[in-house]
Amino acid sequence: MSDTDTRDPTSLRTPIVAVLGHVDHGKTSLLDKIRGSAVIEGEAGAITQHIGATAVPLDIISTIAGELVDPDDFDLPGLLFIDTPGHHSFTTLRSRGGALADIAILVVDVNDGFQPQTLEALDILRRSETPFIVAANKIDTVPGWNANEDSPINDTYEAQSDRVRGRLDESLYEIIGNLSDEGFSADLYWRVQNFQRNVGVVPVSAMTGEGVPDLLTVMMGLSQRYMKEEMEIDVAGPGVGTVLEVKEEKGFGTTVDTVLYDGTIRSDDRIVVGGQNEPIVTDVRALLQPRPLAEIRTESRFEKVDEVSAASGIKVAAPELADAMAGAPVRVVRDRDLDAVIDEVQAELADIAVDTAEEGVVVKADTLGSLEAMADALDDAEVPIVRAEVGDVAPRDVSVASTAEDGKQKAILGFNVDVLDDADQRAEIENVTIFTDEVIYQLIEEYEEYVEGIEQAQQDTILENITRPARFRILPDHTFRQNDPAVVGVEVNAGTIQTNANVVKFEGNEPERVGQIKGIQEQGEDVDEARAGNRVSVAIDGPTVGRGIEEDDELWAEIPEKHAKILEQELASEIPGDELEALNMYLDKQRSRDPFWGK
Repeated sequence: MSDTDTRDPTSLRTPIVAVLGHVDHGKTSLLDKIRGSAVIEGEAGAITQHIGATAVPLDIISTIAGELVDPDDFDLPGLLFIDTPGHHSFTTLRSRGGALADIAILVVDVNDGFQPQTLEALDILRRSETPFIVAANKIDTVPGWNANEDSPINDTYEAQSDRVRGRLDESLYEIIGNLSDEGFSADLYWRVQNFQRNVGVVPVSAMTGEGVPDLLTVMMGLSQRYMKEEMEIDVAGPGVGTVLEVKEEKGFGTTVDTVLYDGTIRSDDRIVVGGQNEPIVTDVRALLQPRPLAEIRTESRFEKVDEVSAASGIKVAAPELADAMAGAPVRVVRDRDLDAVIDEVQAELADIAVDTAEEGVVVKADTLGSLEAMADALDDAEVPIVRAEVGDVAPRDVSVASTAEDGKQKAILGFNVDVLDDADQRAEIENVTIFTDEVIYQLIEEYEEYVEGIEQAQQDTILENITRPARFRILPDHTFRQNDPAVVGVEVNAGTIQTNANVVKFEGNEPERVGQIKGIQEQGEDVDEARAGNRVSVAIDGPTVGRGIEEDDELWAEIPEKHAKILEQELASEIPGDELEALNMYLDKQRSRDPFWGK
């Protein structure tokens, strides 16, 4: 910092980093590696464990990154990594309607490349306009790789054989190509000139630490260069944060794990928290954080602290938190007008509110952010929502879904939630279908396939009960019986002839019913129908060959006007092209005398 810069450095908060990626691509391993390196390189207390987050200070980053990071070049205090179990939680982390994370790392396995959750994570990053870099992980698994623990990527890359480098390059450029396919310009990070326009790809190994110095360097560089102004906060001001999880804690009752991104929260503060029905006004009973270096997701022993400043994670114990929601805002009141703070929380919750229709599916999700992401995706898929709530699928959700008039909407879509046993039983009784998944677009795909199945079954049922269009010709010298019934050989020119269909013959454009098909035989075997191109013998009850019908006559299946309307307006895409051709020719003949026939 220059001598002329008088800004108080404590007013710069730590940038918040989210780590996203497909399951098993190494998100947790990468975080653990960064955590472990920080512990090894620093004193026991150098790395700070928070609720839902891990703070790595600048001096430790500098030690891990070596000559890549000179602490004198940076004003920001370090990086705060959010420990989320999966990228779906990323949508939970909101600040004033936007993504809470300032920057993200998208972890991609160099062997597996892009997978379903990679694409979904990219979609989340795109929607939230969060800058990110790609950690191309597991480079140590490239066949023939010679590991150089904790070294910068360029050093270890140069130490590999040409064959190994070639294999890695192939995988890296496939990832860069995949990013391009998704609309992101990307390159290996050392070739990127402008990180605001291009995504940097950093090859790393969470197991050996190779490339981790580069990853931390790029994160610090991006934060310093593009986000410093956004990191300026009033440290002493009333705290502002987001609920990460709502948990029962022995001895404290319901608590909220909160990521604080502005100001300070104190152990005697009054706070307003977003609730399921209305904002909750309550007083902090205790601020709890894990003991140093404990793994926070399994930590059961906490120590009380008097206050915490942004950016940080903290467990807040307070009365009346049972209805608090993951993803909801938390705001300290302190010397501000209580009603004004309540209004702010309500306004932020209203931003997340899902538009519902009078008819639609029921949607449940684990957090507010996930609910919003689900609603956006369903809107894109043109699927209406009748009710959308945070929480597990309960019997009352089944009751709402069961009232849908459209059978396709008797469905509940649950994202990353459980289905309560009594809800499952109720759904079976009420004929409601429940879909659950941990990937949003897979959940919607499952529902869309279900809807397609229902629609297909409905159309199949209609087709079974509808007269199919057909045009066929009596073959010369193929009269096997003249009448009672007439049995003749025919060739089906278009469409499908069926038993029990009435038969007409057009004189000009005037249809004249000549009889009814009583049987169809193909090579001596009885069949129910015959398709275009087939030659079969048919028994037609009513006419006599030589009187009523003649050899070489063109005959048609008689289509009732109501059937013609359904075929043209609802089933045109479901019937074969030749059948559609027969229908259109039949309609042309009928409409030449009555323009409104079948409309």
